[in-house]
Amino acid sequence: MRAVTTSSPAPEPDPPSVDVVLPCLDEAAALPWVLERVPPGWRALVVDNGSTDGSDRIARELGATVVHEGRRGFGAACHAGLTAATADIVCFCDCDASLDPADLLPFVREVRAGRADLVLGRRRPRSLGAWPVHARAGNLALSRLLRRRTGLRLRDLGPLRAARRADLLALELTDRRSGYPLQMVVRAADAGWRITEHDVPYAPRTGASKVTGTWRGTFQTVRDMSRVLQESPAREGAVS
Repeated sequence: MRAVTTSSPAPEPDPPSVDVVLPCLDEAAALPWVLERVPPGWRALVVDNGSTDGSDRIARELGATVVHEGRRGFGAACHAGLTAATADIVCFCDCDASLDPADLLPFVREVRAGRADLVLGRRRPRSLGAWPVHARAGNLALSRLLRRRTGLRLRDLGPLRAARRADLLALELTDRRSGYPLQMVVRAADAGWRITEHDVPYAPRTGASKVTGTWRGTFQTVRDMSRVLQESPAREGAVS
């Protein structure tokens, strides 16, 4: 009687412990450094927002999961990444090499331990050119307006952040432009979230800024975010 050899099915790959959303518009030069710094076991979700420099191809070749978002806008890219995420914890990081995804490790530990619901990175420039004066001025103005609106004493509204995916989706964020990061904070504050802030190094970005690289871009960003601050604090469906 001939023996029958059987093989076990290949094991299912472990789900990512953390998804890192990386909104991307023409960041081919920065992608290798950024993706190399994503912690092991985490999944990089590069959301291509209409790049023409091959960013999507480069990201895919470097092992990232690429999501395409045809609607232009920082918020549109971020939210596309959030809806594509499957991990319990989702992080956000710019894709221009100004911020290091590895700096998100303590953020995730804090969320996972239940010490915070949303952790934000306070940018600490490594050089004078890393954070232009007009961008700092806009950020300071918005921080003060945010304090009046919510009582939060945050010193920055930077893009490096971490929270639980289900909770973020429950905030029902609607802004698809520059106001998205602020709307996340405002609605989280209205929902009673514990929000903390940690210093992170901030380096000069690779390439030209699409948002706050000019006075005009900064003005448009402040305008978008000012509209968010006019939202009513009372929102049905907010979670705490």
